[in-house]
Amino acid sequence: MPTVSVIVPCRNERAHLEAFCASLRAQQLPEGWTMEVLVADGDSDDGSRAWLDANASHYGLQVVDNPRRIVSTGLNRALAASRGEVIVRMDVHTTYAGDYIAQCLAALQTSGADNVGGPWRAQGEGGLSSAIAAAFQSRWLAGGARSRQVEYSGWVDTVYLGCWPRATFERFGGFDETLVRNQDDEHNLRITRGGGRIWQSAAIRSAYRPRDSLAALWRQYQQYGYWKPFVIRKHGGAASWRHWLPGALVLGLAGSALSSLLGAPGWASVLLPGLYLAAVLAASLAIAVRTRWSHLRWLPLVIPTCHLGYGLGFLLGGLDAWRGQRPRARMGRLSR
Repeated sequence: MPTVSVIVPCRNERAHLEAFCASLRAQQLPEGWTMEVLVADGDSDDGSRAWLDANASHYGLQVVDNPRRIVSTGLNRALAASRGEVIVRMDVHTTYAGDYIAQCLAALQTSGADNVGGPWRAQGEGGLSSAIAAAFQSRWLAGGARSRQVEYSGWVDTVYLGCWPRATFERFGGFDETLVRNQDDEHNLRITRGGGRIWQSAAIRSAYRPRDSLAALWRQYQQYGYWKPFVIRKHGGAASWRHWLPGALVLGLAGSALSSLLGAPGWASVLLPGLYLAAVLAASLAIAVRTRWSHLRWLPLVIPTCHLGYGLGFLLGGLDAWRGQRPRARMGRLSR
C-alpha cells in the first residue's frame, strides 16, 4: 500500500496537540493509502513532549528528537525518518479539513507538480486574534500574494505548508538549517529556480491560528523580515517591492523624527507620519467593512505592528547579511 508521511515540527504546543491529533484522525485518505505521522519535538518545556510520549501509540505518532528546536531542523529530522512516497507537512497550530491530505494527493496527481498546497487562510479566536486574521488576509499585509488568495488555484511561487513527492527532496534537497524563518520560501525558490513547478489548489483547505498578542505579532513579523535578506543573499536575487516597502517606511519615519529634532519645518516632520496614519485608518475601515466592525478597535494597531516589525527586521537582516555577519541570536528564538 502506498504511504503518505506527515511531518510535523512542534515546540511548546501542548494546548493544541489534542485538537491537532483529532484533526489527523479525521483525515479521509483515498482508498489504498496508509498514513504515518512523524512529530519532531524541539525540546518542548510546556508538557508537549510528555503528552506526545504518553499518547504516541494511541494516535499512531512517531516522535522524533529535534535538539536544535527550529522548524527547518525538525522538518529534516522527520523527513529522514519517514518512509512514504509522498510527504505532507502539517503544523500543530493549524486546523485541517477532513479531506486535506486527500486533496493534496489529488492535486499532485492532476498537476504533476513538485510541490502542492492550499492557500494560507487565517482564522482567529477572539477579538485581537480575529482582527489579526482579518488583516492577515487583506492586501494591506499580503501585498497581493497569491498564497493568501483563498479562492485562487494555479501555478505559484510558494504555497502554505506543502505536499511533495519524495523525488522532490531527492532532486532539490531538504530545508536550509541555517534559516529560522523563511525556510519554506527558500525551499520553494530552490524548486522553481531548478526547473520545478508549484501548484496551489483552493480545494486544499486549512485554517492557521494567528498570534493573540501584539508583542508576539511584532516578534513574528520582525523575524519574517530579518531572515528574508539571508535568503536573498544565498540565491543572489533582488528583493521585491513587498519586502522593500516596509523597510523604506521605517527609514522614512525615522527620518521624519530626526528632521523634527534638527529643527526642520513642522510640515516636513509630520507629512509622512500623517500620510501613513491616514492610510492605516483607511485600510482599517476597509477591512472592518469587509469582515466585522468589531475589528476596527484593533486594526489601527495590528497593521503598523506588522509593517514596522517586518520593516525593522528586514533592515537589520539586510545589514547583517551585507556585512556577512552571523544572524543575531535573538532572531533565532521562536516567537510563539
